Amino acid sequence: MATLYVVGIGPGGIEHLTARARQVLESSPVIVGYTYYIKLIESFTRGKKIIQTGMTREIERCQAAIEEVRNGSDTCLVSTGDPGLYGMAGPILEMAEDIDVEIVPGVSSVFSAAAEMGAPLMHDFCTISLSDLLTPWAIIEKRLEHAALGDFVISLYNPKSKGRKHHIETAIEILGKTIDSERPVALVKNAGREGNERKLLSMATIDFDFIDMKTVIIIGNSQTFIKDGWMVTPRGYKL
Repeated sequence: MATLYVVGIGPGGIEHLTARARQVLESSPVIVGYTYYIKLIESFTRGKKIIQTGMTREIERCQAAIEEVRNGSDTCLVSTGDPGLYGMAGPILEMAEDIDVEIVPGVSSVFSAAAEMGAPLMHDFCTISLSDLLTPWAIIEKRLEHAALGDFVISLYNPKSKGRKHHIETAIEILGKTIDSERPVALVKNAGREGNERKLLSMATIDFDFIDMKTVIIIGNSQTFIKDGWMVTPRGYKL
């Protein structure tokens, strides 16, 4: 019986693929994904059936992957990062019936970004997407407010796009009501992939012009500090 593999391909660089992700990408005759994601794994696509679509056509990709499995082909449906974090694992499990499914985890962009900047996620943290395509902005605002009040390290995904140029500025304004202006902030563009750029700033000096859709933002908690160019959130060990 064929299997549908929902595969996290990590932040983009092939070197960040897990061994299991490599295994199923190599063995499956069909790969389905967003056009840009397919390009990131092009070394695995030769001689395979490739089904790719543009942005906002996630459900179409899920349907195509399910159909391929029902026709008897092992199929990989790929997401960047981890498929269970803003990826394809959720909709597939909602839609799939009477087929075998395996979720293959991947390295999330937030973990790749954090590793590049030091150890900012050593204590409790949360991720919040600023995309209001599927989530009402009022709910996003509430999550921002409560994350700041809870003193979480906060990671912001999808901070800016052509249609959402000012959401990040509004988000920082909301967080700034609770978070002090000197709190360390990391901006990591293209984490774990070609074109990687990084900036270590503060709430008061965030470079909004630097930020785009491929930027992960990590805002420290009240204990986060900078040491030798690294961003560190202490876990509480007695050193």
